[in-house]
Amino acid sequence: MNSSQVSRMLDDEHRANIALLGQIEQLLSRSPRYDPACAGLIGQLVRLLENDVDRHFAFEEEQLFPRMAEGGDGGMASLLQEEHDAIREVCAELLPAARQAAQGGIDEAGWSALRPLGMELVERQVAHIQKETMALLPLLDDLLDEESDRELAFAYSAA
Repeated sequence: MNSSQVSRMLDDEHRANIALLGQIEQLLSRSPRYDPACAGLIGQLVRLLENDVDRHFAFEEEQLFPRMAEGGDGGMASLLQEEHDAIREVCAELLPAARQAAQGGIDEAGWSALRPLGMELVERQVAHIQKETMALLPLLDDLLDEESDRELAFAYSAA
């Protein structure tokens, strides 16, 4: 399946994110109270929210979704864009509390607010990644010629 460089890069990121989101889901489902021992894992989530989500989404929106639309898959590109927008909203709401938890400075009320937001993020992001794995990644072999694949892979690596 994923023979393009871009497809493999995105798939690798998807797999890493799924693994982290699985750990976050386990943490949030078993921790009704904040435990400072989870600060490192929450810190990884903060990095995902601060860096990876925007970088990954912007690349797809600017470089891949237009190609999908040109190739006749505009409906799928629009659906994935809508999901990006919804995930960004959850991220914006979750990030302040996640930063506090990563620094060990979150109170019980803050943790109680963080938990459902974190679970919503996990649910939305996992479903979105699954959709991209089934719909977007297989299309890239058809949408990208060898040169554009190489150029995009390099640009994405450098971003």
